Amino acid sequence: MVPFRCARRRHRLKASASLVLVAALLSACGGGSGGGSASTPPPASGGSPPVDTTPPAETLPVLGAATGATLGDCAALAGFTFANTTLTAATPIAAGTLTVAGKAVPAHCQVRGSMYQRTSAVDGQNYAVGFEMRLPQNWNGRFFYQANGGVDGSVATATGPVGGGGPLNNALAMGFAVISSDAGHSAPTPFFGLDPQARLDYGYQAVAKLTPMAKALIASAYGKGPDRSYFGGCSNGGRHTMVAMSRYPDDYDGFLVGDPGFRLPLAAAANIVGAQNYNAVATTPGSPGTGFTQAERTLVSQAVLAKCDALDGAADGLVQDVSACQAAFNLDRDVPTCATSRDGTCLSADQKQRIGQLFAGAVDGGGRKFYSSFPFDAGLGTNGWAAWKFSNSLNLDSGAVGFIWQVPPEAQAGFVGATFTLTANIDSILAKITSTNATYTENSLSFMTPPNPSDLSRLKKRGAKVMAYHGTSDPIFSSDDTKRWYEELAAANGGSASNFARYYQVPGMNHCSGGPATDQFDMLTPLVNWVEKGVAADSVVATARGTGNAAGANTDVPATWAADRSRPLCAYPKVARYKGSGSIELAENFACQ
Repeated sequence: MVPFRCARRRHRLKASASLVLVAALLSACGGGSGGGSASTPPPASGGSPPVDTTPPAETLPVLGAATGATLGDCAALAGFTFANTTLTAATPIAAGTLTVAGKAVPAHCQVRGSMYQRTSAVDGQNYAVGFEMRLPQNWNGRFFYQANGGVDGSVATATGPVGGGGPLNNALAMGFAVISSDAGHSAPTPFFGLDPQARLDYGYQAVAKLTPMAKALIASAYGKGPDRSYFGGCSNGGRHTMVAMSRYPDDYDGFLVGDPGFRLPLAAAANIVGAQNYNAVATTPGSPGTGFTQAERTLVSQAVLAKCDALDGAADGLVQDVSACQAAFNLDRDVPTCATSRDGTCLSADQKQRIGQLFAGAVDGGGRKFYSSFPFDAGLGTNGWAAWKFSNSLNLDSGAVGFIWQVPPEAQAGFVGATFTLTANIDSILAKITSTNATYTENSLSFMTPPNPSDLSRLKKRGAKVMAYHGTSDPIFSSDDTKRWYEELAAANGGSASNFARYYQVPGMNHCSGGPATDQFDMLTPLVNWVEKGVAADSVVATARGTGNAAGANTDVPATWAADRSRPLCAYPKVARYKGSGSIELAENFACQ
């Protein structure tokens, strides 16, 4: 839990609070990350030494395997009743009607409905927690909560992604019962943030409402509840997963965390600071992308590779040893400084100063860092990286900050996202996202972030397990921040958390997918094996999505790579190193060391 004194101070912080007070409270209360105690702020991102992942002597429970069952009458589920729940359909879906990555999904039952329907007294809009569940004919005894991304607002198809970009399999096809929801609002726009309850549902309460209903529906469908329950998602879905780990450790047995935005309000604020800095050096005012062009980003990526590519023993276009790379690469030294005009072969001194500061971690008006550093990596030249920095910062982060997290929210009439991003005062944003008032009684760092994420003792003692992954070229949620969380988790568990939680970096991967990376992998299967058999994965094999991939090609895969290049994703702090012989296209020729 967030210390009570910190929670109270956050709630009392008003928009007019001074910058010094905001910074002090963010530090004292762990900056919303819950990473440090009230008196000891968390270490700077990327600043902690690697931790030993040798499993401690402590023996933890193995929860045992799930037992399957056969679905009864799908149509009869339309009569299922549960408090505050309305079902709208229970429809049999024949095998092959739904396909994922060209693979036919077996026969199942689709149940759609909503919970807690209401009309807001604040904005007059109708709200409910909308959902769908897909229940396989041949059930494996497991339940998967599909945590969706972005600002939610739509019920995505409940297939249960298993990790990475364009996975070839899914939880539903494996036999899981899967739920997907809109997290309490029916449009993927930020304006639901005008309603205080919708904010809370989006942050964490929708999960608490849906979980018991879903398990009861499963019991009605199969004559028994799930033996094992899993929770997973990427981006905001990764945040949902980390929040569930902290708030609902008894409800789920395995947690699959992807590129988590677990300090989402601060990450979005940092992206706004980034857009302002890129715009300050833009050749076209109002177009931040002209402040760090495609040619310039490619230049920096190539300079990173020149210093870091071979640190793992193979010059293969991938930076495996990310920590060593940050020590080896220096933006000022390793990228030419323009003597005159910018032409794509150099960076100006102003660009270097601003870009260097953004990678070190966004700062407030007083020069204090309020979000994580980002690692220099090989994926900076991609369109996916640029989209988050130069487009989504104007069109997504602006609305989320302005309407979901600020107290009070912005006025909807006349709001222009790009104008907000490029002109907002960062100190005002930080004050407002830590404020409350009579209408909005819980601030964004309380309802969006996991309470004390380094204390997972309850989850651990039950025998539940965590597998987390993060792309090292993620432009919006930093892998340094996830690494810092994992190091703090290890420190809280005697120096190692590897007997119940493991973290895997995905070199070159942008946000959840893409980038020059081997971004296709299945982490759900090894998670099940760990939870139910006690077999932990030291590594997970990932594959590139080159031309012809069944789940769709990743256009960032270099033409010089094999279309199906594979690599082991290693449990941190180990990295994949070339063994010295054999094809560099095959995972078997790399070892986690």
